[in-house]
Amino acid sequence: MYQERLANYFSITEKETKQIIDKTSSEALEAASELIKEAQKLGGRVHVTGIGKPGHVAHYIASLYSSIGTPTYFLDGTEAIHGSSGQVEAGDVVIALSNSGETEELKKTVQTLKNNEAVIIGVSGREHSWLAEQSEVFLFAGVEEEGDTLNKPPRASILAEIIVLQALSILLQEENQLDPEMYYKWHPGGSLGAAIKGSVKG
Repeated sequence: MYQERLANYFSITEKETKQIIDKTSSEALEAASELIKEAQKLGGRVHVTGIGKPGHVAHYIASLYSSIGTPTYFLDGTEAIHGSSGQVEAGDVVIALSNSGETEELKKTVQTLKNNEAVIIGVSGREHSWLAEQSEVFLFAGVEEEGDTLNKPPRASILAEIIVLQALSILLQEENQLDPEMYYKWHPGGSLGAAIKGSVKG
């Protein structure tokens, strides 16, 4: 039984991963990259927020973007309406994640940020969601099945969010013209830093 369930999980994950790659809009990714670039030119910053499991994705994405030369800050989706939105200034870009795009807590956070003149990049599994309507740029990250019989715990949907935002990181990395020397400057530690050190002059 377990082998059958695992095989089903891997099959669904493979299918959903391929579908999200096929459905991801390069035009939307380019628009998001351009939005971030223009905000940075004017001194704006980038933040990532989400409620629940997408909040954990937000932590990772903020760390990834920072490591490739786009300083990015995690914004707690719940604390934002209790004062933490003060870290976001007018003109800053906020990437907001929500599988449904209808989560009440995130609605309050996004509305607060928009009232403070932040620019929203929405990431959701529903193209016609509230979040999509509130976003300057919308990135679709939807799946049909999560990968288990219950079809509720977020599995494939989390992978979809990560894949889409990793794709955006590729454009940002190219925009920043990241090279090994720059990357080593920000990441000198661990085995990754050691592997890069050999290719860095001096």
